[in-house]
Amino acid sequence: MAILDPTAPTREIGVQAYADGAFSHRADQVATEEPLEIRLAGEPLAVVMRTPGDDMDLTAGFLAAEGIVRAARDIGTMRYCRQGTDPDLQNVVDVVLSGPRADTAEAALARRRAERATVTSTSCGVCGKRSIEALHCDAPPFEAPPVLEHDVILALPPRLRQMQAVFQATGGLHAAAVFTAQGELLVAREDVGRHNAVDKCVGHLLLEERAPEPGMVLMVSGRTSFEIIQKALNARIQTVLAVSAPSSLAVELARASRMGLVGFLRGGAFNVYAGEVAPQA
Repeated sequence: MAILDPTAPTREIGVQAYADGAFSHRADQVATEEPLEIRLAGEPLAVVMRTPGDDMDLTAGFLAAEGIVRAARDIGTMRYCRQGTDPDLQNVVDVVLSGPRADTAEAALARRRAERATVTSTSCGVCGKRSIEALHCDAPPFEAPPVLEHDVILALPPRLRQMQAVFQATGGLHAAAVFTAQGELLVAREDVGRHNAVDKCVGHLLLEERAPEPGMVLMVSGRTSFEIIQKALNARIQTVLAVSAPSSLAVELARASRMGLVGFLRGGAFNVYAGEVAPQA
């Protein structure tokens, strides 16, 4: 019996493939998908489905996106709950906060539990405008929209593809990367979840204590949702580039936050939804 490694980013499975009018049996590589439970001081906070690897980056990025931590100093310890022989404990990370943020842990847990218990309806009064206003209370808009460099925009897609090693093997992973305004790669991560890939990048920068700098760019391999723009805004990354389309609320949030948003960035073409592009010399 084969023993599966729950921490490997890919797994080999047998498939029946059809091509050129005939079937054949062959091995195929698929992206690993496993749950990761995030706990605060032993208390369950959330479960995310992810590709194993860079779990501490993912955890830190998730906590930052939720507003539970703001800097590396807010995290006292992070560890796997690998106790005994239970393999499931390899998918559990426990975080103990430090400093003033430790006092907010109980409040954060209570808020998350309340959100899970809330039943929404079409009359609940929730709308995109109010979501943006609430977000801006903690993550204010930038002072002015960015002016993006045409050459830098076109140079980033091939650089992201170079970092997608697991995607090349499986065809089944999303990717995200953070660059400087000049196109220097700071971090790139892959995951089955688009949001997880972003959280891994943000968490890595947080744990490395890399302060946000003007003009930082987040590029994602898929579409851009409200949550992707929200994560970038919280991390003070002003520009988001995407291979695919943005949603209407993503565009609205980017414009209201004075961010840059580019979509359909492929084949030497792109659409600018927010921000400006400098004229070509």
